[in-house]
Amino acid sequence: MATGCADNPSPCFQRKSLLIHHITQNGGLYKRPFNEAFEETPMLVAVLTYVGYGILTLFGYLRDFLRYWKIEKCHNATEREEQRDFVPLYQDFENFYTRNLYMRIRDSWNRPICSVPGGKVDLLERVSHDYNWTFTYTGKVIKDIINMGSYNYLGFAENAGPSKIPVTKVLSQYGCGMCSTRQEMGNVDKHEELETLLARYLGVESALAYGMGFATNSMNIPALVGKGCLILSDELNHASLVLGARLSGATIRIFKHNNMQSLEKLLKDAIVYGQPRTHRPWKKILIIVEGIYSMEGSIVRLPEVIALKKKYKSYLYLDEAHSIGALGPNGRGVVEYFGLDPEDVDIMMGTFTKSFGAAGGYIGGKKELIDYLRVHSHSAVYATSLSPPVVQQIITTMKCIMGEDGTTLGKQRIQQLAENTRYFRRRLKELGFIIYGNEDSPVVPLMLYMPAKIGAFGREMLKRHIGVVVVGFPATPIIESRARICLSAIHTKEILDIALKKIDEVGDLLMLKYSRHRQVPLLDRPFDETTYEETED
Repeated sequence: MATGCADNPSPCFQRKSLLIHHITQNGGLYKRPFNEAFEETPMLVAVLTYVGYGILTLFGYLRDFLRYWKIEKCHNATEREEQRDFVPLYQDFENFYTRNLYMRIRDSWNRPICSVPGGKVDLLERVSHDYNWTFTYTGKVIKDIINMGSYNYLGFAENAGPSKIPVTKVLSQYGCGMCSTRQEMGNVDKHEELETLLARYLGVESALAYGMGFATNSMNIPALVGKGCLILSDELNHASLVLGARLSGATIRIFKHNNMQSLEKLLKDAIVYGQPRTHRPWKKILIIVEGIYSMEGSIVRLPEVIALKKKYKSYLYLDEAHSIGALGPNGRGVVEYFGLDPEDVDIMMGTFTKSFGAAGGYIGGKKELIDYLRVHSHSAVYATSLSPPVVQQIITTMKCIMGEDGTTLGKQRIQQLAENTRYFRRRLKELGFIIYGNEDSPVVPLMLYMPAKIGAFGREMLKRHIGVVVVGFPATPIIESRARICLSAIHTKEILDIALKKIDEVGDLLMLKYSRHRQVPLLDRPFDETTYEETED
């Protein structure tokens, strides 16, 4: 579990089974309680998970043997006989997991919805007659599935509400797309309005908007650092950050997740030893972290990261894809959540795809930084500019969040999301599930562990009209499969209670209540206190 030591500027980041709740004050760096839980995987569950994967692997090799001798029909892509001596297009061993393990539970993913991704969605029914190799649509629509998987944190991905009329008007005036880059014929007044508003919203000098969130990371990091620079990256950073770091050509070193002792050691070594072989000083040292880690539900220890960044004269790149809009009293992300100064973050990155119900990403920071990226960023120079209706959606929702639309709707949704998050997390812990992450994170990983329970949980929840996202290896460590639940401000208490009731039923059915630290339900529990009773293993 992740704990912090109140009298030590660096947290004691350990995984323990005896304590799963700790409030971090950290020598005055934190202005609010910081409470995260990562309960250790029970030994028996870990052993059975490995045994399960072992059995699946053995059966996979047996089925490959039967396919080789044409006893079982081979559905997967293979090399043609006349191309056997060519460089292989399909690596047989790399595809082993896909064809023998993933295919068994493939029906748990890529389910097509045919409605707005709101609190409830409509789902196209599909069936498979060849064990998930292909799907056939029945033409039936499954109505009113409770949506516990979309990143629609503030509920602005909607076909009604404050954005509908302004977006429709902009669509009529500008059309759907610009068919050009910002540097050529794709820059319109709406883009300029968005970036001015965005800079004010973030509290920075300037901002730059992009058409794709993934490319905002993968194409901008190479523009910021290169050969002779050092990137210090959290081990659980998103794939877009990993790709951007690799494309940059900079040296990459990984520190343990949210572990400030690990980060400080790498910073010290970088200062003392410099570059390999030459021992020259690094041109730049860039620390890359996320606001909310989308698979763990944890929140970055930003006050400590900033303290280390200042101490060792390095730069900080903060990815707020999941935290912007979802954290902070005014929805301005993890910087506001901790009461910090935006100027202490050198590069503020985020996306419009979650809390704003739109598409694209942004970079915010000093004017010199943004002016440089306008010229040198590949995603700014070569990519098609944001669609004007999408830009208007972002502008309208941002003004709503800021209260500049003359209503309190944005403020109400931010508060509702925070209440939903605390309530849902507390109830799941009371039911006996192992839940990862911070108590204020709307991303709630519910641990499943065993491979057979990944597909079973998704199917059983769908039978009960609850849509959830299940995640397994290689997206997670092999023994840490999970269901990732994302909460929204448009989830009413009634919806959450129905979801909790169904999760409780499925948890009993599949025996998912692994926690040995059962939280005692107390109606009068204070804000920063939690009581636990020990349960037998």
